[in-house]
Amino acid sequence: MALKSAISVTFLCLALLALANGSNAGKIAIYWGQNGNEGTLAEACATGNYDYVIIAFLPTFGDGQTPMINLAGHCDPYSNGCTGLSSDIKSCQAKGIKVLLSLGGGAGSYSIASTQDASQVATYLWNNFLGGQSSTRPLGPAVLDGIDFDIEGGSNQHWGDLARFLKGYGQKVYITAAPQCTFPDAWIGNALTTGLFDYVWVQLYNNPPCQYTSGSGFLPASDLTSQVLPAIKGSAKYGGVMLWSRYYDAQSGYSSSIKSYV
Repeated sequence: MALKSAISVTFLCLALLALANGSNAGKIAIYWGQNGNEGTLAEACATGNYDYVIIAFLPTFGDGQTPMINLAGHCDPYSNGCTGLSSDIKSCQAKGIKVLLSLGGGAGSYSIASTQDASQVATYLWNNFLGGQSSTRPLGPAVLDGIDFDIEGGSNQHWGDLARFLKGYGQKVYITAAPQCTFPDAWIGNALTTGLFDYVWVQLYNNPPCQYTSGSGFLPASDLTSQVLPAIKGSAKYGGVMLWSRYYDAQSGYSSSIKSYV
């Protein structure tokens, strides 16, 4: 998903339809972490525009690989330089913002080789980013709210197993996904049938057969607020809007211009 500069309409999974109906307003989700010039995580949350901030990415994991995060120019995970993000994460959460870690992305080396591998990856995620314990937590002691699946390669197998293992922990773990707008998604489509995903941010961009406009699929804010949102907000599955990414949003002011309409 790196280097994408458009938006995606967000839908809630059918499994949480009742919860969705309990909320009167849509939410805005933003991806942060793939541009060192986008400002800090705390600054992103301080805008008050976002309900979900997704840290991108963990692009290396599974099939016996040593997991490694990649936050572009923000910090160096090889020298434990990303542990300082813990205070930013806690600052966001104190404002009621859910902070998740995104797996995969448009570039990387990731796959789940078997059900056992899915269990091992889930254990790693739990101990290093969620409510478990580890001496080598890449983002420090802060406990993230969940895991996002932005699977755009590798294999389409066992992602449902990974979601199932993550949901097996006693603590509430949000599970989200960012499939392409073609249905079913080639990589994550099977996993979505499990009904375990809390939110699904559908990528309505970089995919000509189903994106809103030609080119990148970028949807102007005026079109979103005047045409798209009025057509879909009546759906019980509507949940809001996802944006790629904080860098582009900071440059354009997109979220500020749509927030009152979402």
